[in-house]
Amino acid sequence: MRDIMGMMGKVKEMQAKMENLQTEIASLEVEGKSGGGLVTLRLTGKGDLLGVKIDPSLFKEDDVEILEDLIVAAHKDAKDKAEAIAAEKTKAVTAGLPIPPGMKFPF
Repeated sequence: MRDIMGMMGKVKEMQAKMENLQTEIASLEVEGKSGGGLVTLRLTGKGDLLGVKIDPSLFKEDDVEILEDLIVAAHKDAKDKAEAIAAEKTKAVTAGLPIPPGMKFPF
C-alpha cells in the first residue's frame, strides 16, 4: 500500500510540473527562417503564428510562388523548433517515471 501512496504522490507532483510546463511552453516564442533569412516567422510554443517578416527584395511579380513556399518552410522550421523544445522540457519533467515508450506529453 505504501508504494501506491508514493506513486500517487509522484503522479500529483508530475501533474503540477506538467501544468507549469504547459504554461511555459505556451509562452515560448520561436523563430523560423527560410531562404537564407529572406523569410522569418515567429510562433508560440503551441504553434500559433505571431508574425511574418519578408525581405523586400522578394516582392517581384514572378516570385509569388517562391515566396509562398518560403513562408511554409519558415513556419515548419519554427514549429519544429517549438516541438523540440517542448519534448526536451517534457522529458526533464517526466524523468524517472515509468512511462510507456511513445507516450506523448502534454496530453
